[in-house]
Amino acid sequence: MKQVLSYILENILDEGTDFKVEEEEQDGNLAFKIYAPKEQVGKIIGKSGRTINSMKNILKIKAVKENKRVDVQVFEKEA
Repeated sequence: MKQVLSYILENILDEGTDFKVEEEEQDGNLAFKIYAPKEQVGKIIGKSGRTINSMKNILKIKAVKENKRVDVQVFEKEA
């Protein structure tokens, strides 16, 4: 699922944007942490959170098949 999320981000963010995706699994829950530059965080979240919610929904489709829960968080990347 990390690869799917990375692929989506590569196509949303400006070319050459340096971002990082971390995946953590604990008690059947998956947590994805996205670290991106401050000026790109708005693109990830989208208007009224539509973009981030769409990404979550895509990941949830696969997670449901594996009986897992998914959470996606966005953080500003340290310079």
